[in-house]
Parts: sequence; structure tokens; C-alpha cells
Amino acid sequence: MKLRILAVGKLKEEYLRAGAEDYAARIRPYAQLELVEVPGLPDPVRATSAAIIKVQTEEGSALLHRVTPGEVLIALDPRGQALTSEGLAEMLAAHESLGSRLAFAVGGALGLSRDVLSRAVSSLSLSAMTFPHGLARLILLEQLYRAFKINRGEPYHK
Repeated sequence: MKLRILAVGKLKEEYLRAGAEDYAARIRPYAQLELVEVPGLPDPVRATSAAIIKVQTEEGSALLHRVTPGEVLIALDPRGQALTSEGLAEMLAAHESLGSRLAFAVGGALGLSRDVLSRAVSSLSLSAMTFPHGLARLILLEQLYRAFKINRGEPYHK
């Protein structure tokens, strides 16, 4: 299976980089994984709706330019579908059986643009709580690894 994580911004904190690298290495025996970072923009000084939409649109455009033809885009969004780990495993298994190439879009601090959300086949929520986008990326990687372990019937720390 081919997976890509399309994310806005670089992981600045060492603990997030180390965690992301660790889970990426754990996933690679199960899938071809590529981590793609696009530049994030600074938060607007005046967080007006128009300024937020402008940042989301520019970051979203950069993400969408990295989606390849035939790739199934899944957006991470707080309003998305909440799945259990087993539900995510089932979703991955279904896409794997179809030979799908998946790309998960992780927005910046202000979230994903409407364009990214409308281009995505589905959207997933990691939690009803709010996480920094760097931590959301780490949680996504951990949950993808957990899903592969579930699908292979391999033990995983609970």
C-alpha cells in the first residue's frame, strides 16, 4: 500500500520530529510511506475571517498541488468522521484491497481550506479535542501504525 502524509509546516519541536520519525519507520514494513511538508504561513496579525481564509487558501493550494492523479485524499478535520482504531483499520484494509493510494492532508494552525475539504473523498477527526497540528500529525502516524498491526493480527500495546 502507498500512503502519503501531506502536511503544512515543519515539525519544529524535537520530540514531535523524533516521534514522527519513529512511527514512520514502524509503518514502512507495512506500506510505502512518504511524508510531504509544504510551507506554512505565519498566523495573520489580525485574525479576521478574511485573513484566516487567505492563509487557509494559500496553504491548501500548496497541499492540493502535491496530490497526485488517482490518489485518494483524506482530510483531517475536527468536523470529520470519528473512527475507532478498528474502524481506521477497516478503512485502510478496504483501500488496500482496492489498490488505492492514500494521501492524508494535515492542515496548519488555522486548519484546512474549503478547497482541500471539498477535494477530499472523506474527512477524519482525531478527537473532539483540539490538538496542535504537529501533534495531530504524530497521532495520525501512530494510529496508522496501530491500524496496520490490527489488520495483520499482530499484538500492539493497548
